[in-house]
Amino acid sequence: MRNFITYEWFTIFTILGLIAITIAKYLNTLRFNDFLFVIGNSKYLKIYSKDQKFIDPFDGFLFLNLAFSASIFIYFSYSTFVSPLKFELVFFLKLFFAVAVVVLIKTLLERLIGSLFEIDSIVDGYLFQKITFLNYSGFVFLAANLLLLYTSNYSKIIIIASFTLICLINLIGFATSFKNYQKIINPNFFYFLLYLCALEIAPYVLLYKVIREYNV
Repeated sequence: MRNFITYEWFTIFTILGLIAITIAKYLNTLRFNDFLFVIGNSKYLKIYSKDQKFIDPFDGFLFLNLAFSASIFIYFSYSTFVSPLKFELVFFLKLFFAVAVVVLIKTLLERLIGSLFEIDSIVDGYLFQKITFLNYSGFVFLAANLLLLYTSNYSKIIIIASFTLICLINLIGFATSFKNYQKIINPNFFYFLLYLCALEIAPYVLLYKVIREYNV
């Protein structure tokens, strides 16, 4: 049986994620409705990428749900497939902070690179697409967490199915970006691969190692 305290805290954080989504919808209902159909429809990306801001409240609240929901999902995934984690509120808050910081630092670094190479418009468009699909993944994380919290017999199936769906969503986002910027990427393919290793893969490997070392 799951520890009651763990269940209670995860329920609270899940509710906070739902509240964040509700606030995002309240801030811009039309944009939220378009956002829901971003998969397979370029309307959202074309319309709202033009009006993006450095600090966007709409994306900010969706990101808040992503950070909460991804942290809970990581906890369940690690406990299910690697080693059971003893729930500690302080550790979970550190995990939440780590997830949020990894994504934010990656975004800031990419903006900095865009400024250094004077390709701000290209980087801004790419980041908007990537953040959009990441935030969309937050919905899947949230739904998966609800199933993991209230069911106990199919944890592995839920985690694998959800992870596969999230990978598919972000693969669609990556393919969309690659298609849009293919003319720029092709002659600079080596640097593109270097970027993937340094800023897309390495941070998540580092996050996994941090969790693993904490649990040893």
